[in-house]
Amino acid sequence: MRVYPNQLAAQLTKLKSVYLVFGDDPWLTDNCKQQILSAARNQGFDERITLDTQDTGFQWSQVEQEFQAMSLFASRRIIELHLANAKPGTDGAAMLQQLVAHPNPDTILLLMGPKLGMDQTKTKWFKALDAQGIYLPCTTPEGAQFQRWLVDRIRELKLKLSRDAEAMLFNLYEGNLLAADQALKLLKLLANEKELTAEELSHYFEDQSRFSVFQLSDTLLENHKSRAMHMLSQLKAEGTAMPIVLWALFKELALLLKLKSAQEAGTNLNAMWSSLRIWDKRKPLYQSALNRLNLLQIEKMLAVAANLETKLKQQGEEDWVGLSHLCLLFDPTAHRQLAHIEVC
Repeated sequence: MRVYPNQLAAQLTKLKSVYLVFGDDPWLTDNCKQQILSAARNQGFDERITLDTQDTGFQWSQVEQEFQAMSLFASRRIIELHLANAKPGTDGAAMLQQLVAHPNPDTILLLMGPKLGMDQTKTKWFKALDAQGIYLPCTTPEGAQFQRWLVDRIRELKLKLSRDAEAMLFNLYEGNLLAADQALKLLKLLANEKELTAEELSHYFEDQSRFSVFQLSDTLLENHKSRAMHMLSQLKAEGTAMPIVLWALFKELALLLKLKSAQEAGTNLNAMWSSLRIWDKRKPLYQSALNRLNLLQIEKMLAVAANLETKLKQQGEEDWVGLSHLCLLFDPTAHRQLAHIEVC
């Protein structure tokens, strides 16, 4: 039976005889394994045997012997078998089918390996094991699925993060659950139960930088092109992750779009500053940008930013030249001078 990792906890009240944990995400595979082992220990499976098909001298007969042997230390045991390349071979396939055909109520088989292809899930050995247990495909979540994972993990760790802080973590760690979890655990130690904002997070993730993305944002809003280009170059040289820089620009452009749309609709902006959490000392920065940029220019900049994000997330390409182009577009004259250049 296929069960997704986030559904596993609800399935561990009554243990199955077989668990199939396959996937290439190290955090998900280890987390699933630890949940299964913990539930097994709580239900009396106190002895654990670990075998690996890549070990020198490994024989499939070892699995059969361990499966049938009496426990030395407890009445119940769990056999953790690591399957290289997710392929047991002819002998292994036959052995696995034989074992599940005669299950031992005092033994759990935990089979682990890399991601399975569609053809492998249709093999006789996999179907036989799947029918007796639970299959956990541990594929790294992306997009909205990663967002849900991140929010759930923040809640589990009882962290308090602003929406901007969550958005920064999403852009920085999408596709890497292990690094994301390590960052969240670090924040748990450092936060001391207070709510963290994106700007406060920057102190942890950019503390080696000469400049921060927030300084870059302010410089762009003020239209200091030379200083902004210097900052961007320095941020790149110091190893600042491009998703953080892109996130900061998206944030400012989204605010400018809301403000400019309201302004053109005749809305008094004084009523919007507080709702958008733009405090007095930053109002002149946004007013400066609103005075020189029109709505079409802001929409163009958001489209450029979206193209850069697509290249980064789908192709893995960090286009710092395109990012420089986007920064220059905070000056309205650049829209005319660079109109013939497409960032795609």
